[in-house]
Amino acid sequence: MLIPILLLILGFIFLVGGGNWLVGGASSVAKRLKVSPLMIGLTIVAFGTSAPELMVNILAGLNGNSDIAIGNILGSNIVNIMLILGVAAVIYPLKVGSGTVWKEIPLSILATIVVFFAANDLLLDGAKTSIITRSEGLVLLAFFAIFVYYTFGIAKVEGDDGEDIKKMPVWLSVVYVILGIFFLGWGGDLVVRNAVEISRLLGLSESVIGLTVVAIGTSLPELVTSVMAAIKKETDIAIGNIVGSNIFNLLWILGLSAVINPLKFNIGSNFDLIIAGGASILLFTFMFHGRKHTLDRWQGGIFISLYIAYLAYLVIGALD
Repeated sequence: MLIPILLLILGFIFLVGGGNWLVGGASSVAKRLKVSPLMIGLTIVAFGTSAPELMVNILAGLNGNSDIAIGNILGSNIVNIMLILGVAAVIYPLKVGSGTVWKEIPLSILATIVVFFAANDLLLDGAKTSIITRSEGLVLLAFFAIFVYYTFGIAKVEGDDGEDIKKMPVWLSVVYVILGIFFLGWGGDLVVRNAVEISRLLGLSESVIGLTVVAIGTSLPELVTSVMAAIKKETDIAIGNIVGSNIFNLLWILGLSAVINPLKFNIGSNFDLIIAGGASILLFTFMFHGRKHTLDRWQGGIFISLYIAYLAYLVIGALD
């Protein structure tokens, strides 16, 4: 039991490190090609922070572990809002821009609804099994393309402030990219294989492991980014990072995973899908209670409490 746990932790380290190296190397190359810092932030950096979830999902889908793939995405979205935003808000109240309140949070709710309809063939049209098919994956990717177009449009209006990109020698940038891809692949393989092994040894379902251990591990980049933003009092970055990550997870990662290999959807995962959507709805509601467009400490505390209750429900249900 100890060896799979250690290998799982090693996999998470490789995933986070590989994502950072890939982002650093690719961003340096882009800067040398005179791509604006803003565009680098919206593309390379944004996609790079989602690399751990993407790699785990692709490998899980190809290995036939659909419950881990779907559990990873839904669990990550729940972790992002309830745990990460909760912790960040407790550290420092999070002021949220009107664009995030009125456009990005509603879009994350819409993304959850789209995934619900894509995943529930069994409930909606009487199919024998529920599968997120390649065509439904393409629909998710089409919604993601709209989101990216909207993001670039907003960025042009708000100006060209972006990431502070470190420029490296070309050879070092290439090494970073190669190492990043290598460790992402290796880390993803370690996470999927050992998550399956741990679930088998503990007698837990792959879905529960995906919703908890795998989801928290692959959300580490978002956790670090949001907590550091809260400490530096860059509060809009903290919320924008989380909401954007949730949209990426549902539309980009789940869509691409389904296109590569259709994902079987366990009807029991509807509960977790509803929790993920409910967390976004609650976040939107909180924007109009207490201080307007601000996630206060007491609201962050509610999110953390709800996440602890959710974890307890999963564990108790798994042990019954």
